[in-house]
Amino acid sequence: MNCTDCNDADCCGCCVSVSGEGCSLILKPSRVVVAFGEPVSVSCEAARPVRVLGWESAISAAHTQHEMSVQWKVDSLIDWIEEPICYGVFFTAPRQCEEKLNLVLYKTPDSVSIRPVNHNGPMVEGKEYQLLCEVQNIAPVQYLTLRWYRGQTEVYNHSFSDLTSSSPVQVSSTLIITPTKAENGAQYRCVAELDLGPEGPQPPPTVTSEPLNASVHFPPVFLSPETEVLDFIAGAEITLNCTATGNPTPVYSWLSSHPVHENKRLEDDSVLTSSTLLPGTYTCTASNTLEKKSKQFIVKAKSKGV
Repeated sequence: MNCTDCNDADCCGCCVSVSGEGCSLILKPSRVVVAFGEPVSVSCEAARPVRVLGWESAISAAHTQHEMSVQWKVDSLIDWIEEPICYGVFFTAPRQCEEKLNLVLYKTPDSVSIRPVNHNGPMVEGKEYQLLCEVQNIAPVQYLTLRWYRGQTEVYNHSFSDLTSSSPVQVSSTLIITPTKAENGAQYRCVAELDLGPEGPQPPPTVTSEPLNASVHFPPVFLSPETEVLDFIAGAEITLNCTATGNPTPVYSWLSSHPVHENKRLEDDSVLTSSTLLPGTYTCTASNTLEKKSKQFIVKAKSKGV
């Protein structure tokens, strides 16, 4: 709009376009959140007598010289840079007013995916790894929060409020983890949440990645690592339990301080049960691709008279 629109040579000092509380233009609603491709309709109303009332817009521009309201309506909104402005030319000062519509056109992402960075295969306990969450074609990105979950627990979130792009973009977030053996088999997920405010859909739309199953390798850990001392009773059955946890699953071998008087091989199992073991020291070794761990059992003959 310009000064000539006022049709009054004396008005040029007051014909500067203003906005805000003194503008007398009311947008209903004042903020609109629209999904890409969906219809939208907004009314602009004048609160005092108006000469011309209209919408400046790349699409669906409109104006009226007879009504106190004018509508901006689009059947399918697909223009990412659309910025509709309602304007009014009044009989009294301020002669020109305008109000820009707070319009948010949004699109949920095409995909959300998660993967390790520069790593394939199982992780090793105690080492540091990076997981990458990638989001394809989301808008507006400043309303996006990426939430990282391990199981049902949120472990990190990443917002993009410092970005200003109104059209779809690709963004990513990195999670640094140092897995423990307790996290073997844990599932990591990345959830893209688009919180568009109270005018947007409730609850906020979300898109979730496929889970990433963490396989964590760790060395053998004995259920009971201390040396065990057992009493020898002739003919009685003795059990030596060398069970250990580990990933990969440990394999076991046994050594004894004297020949074993039976045909059974000692190295097969984590638990050795026998009634023919003689007093002495038995050493069990549990091993996997990461480490070997040993544990001793001392079968002790009772002293005479005890």
